[in-house]
Amino acid sequence: MECNMGSSILCKSCLFSSILLLLVAESHSQGIVSRATYYKSSDGFGTPTGACGYGEYGRKINGGRVTGVSKLYRNGAGCGACYQVKCKVPLYCSEDGTTVVVTDHGEGAHIADFVLSQNAFAEMALPDMASKLFSYGVIGVEYNRIPCLYDADLLLKVHETSKYPAYLAVLLLFLPGADDITAFQLWQEESNEWKPMHRAYGAVYDTTNPPLGALTLRFLVTVSADYNYWVQLDNVLPTDWEAGLTYNTGISS
Repeated sequence: MECNMGSSILCKSCLFSSILLLLVAESHSQGIVSRATYYKSSDGFGTPTGACGYGEYGRKINGGRVTGVSKLYRNGAGCGACYQVKCKVPLYCSEDGTTVVVTDHGEGAHIADFVLSQNAFAEMALPDMASKLFSYGVIGVEYNRIPCLYDADLLLKVHETSKYPAYLAVLLLFLPGADDITAFQLWQEESNEWKPMHRAYGAVYDTTNPPLGALTLRFLVTVSADYNYWVQLDNVLPTDWEAGLTYNTGISS
């Protein structure tokens, strides 16, 4: 299936149809048992040097409630995913736990799946019990993947490593839903075909010698092993695109 920004209603339907299905599924889930630890920072937020390539966005998104993951990183396909994580320490843990966004790759001691920011780790605790959780270092948790919901439009960022006009690297910010982005392609007007982009690392896709002029891209949303679809972004980058800038896709979260 391919969504074209020329029909925005269809695109939004494509992106969000799976959200409702996942919400129903998660409500009946017992959660997956694992472990979590945390990393320190001066303000409790994330790190701008995370392996997903998000930079400052990866430090502050979701109020700094972010996480590095090990096996859930999946060579970068797990970047941007949201999880509800609940700790399992008697007397100290809240019922709701915390909701985190994956921004980094990392593995804590004792095979911890989640390496949470301090803000996220503390939010799992009951009031005035965060210090008790921190004293454990590594704790048992239960987690579920949940849809990401943002009060912002989906943005396409030209990564800072891009060099106009010979090298282009991009990534998506404020990606809604609970599905993976598994491919990016760039439209080649001269040859009338799509050129695959390479996953440089994390959430960053790149290509050399992109066409001159406004650029049309598309990304592949993978819902399951049997179902995926393309979302097309017509002329999403202007002729004079710049490294470090973000461009609105017109898709609302």
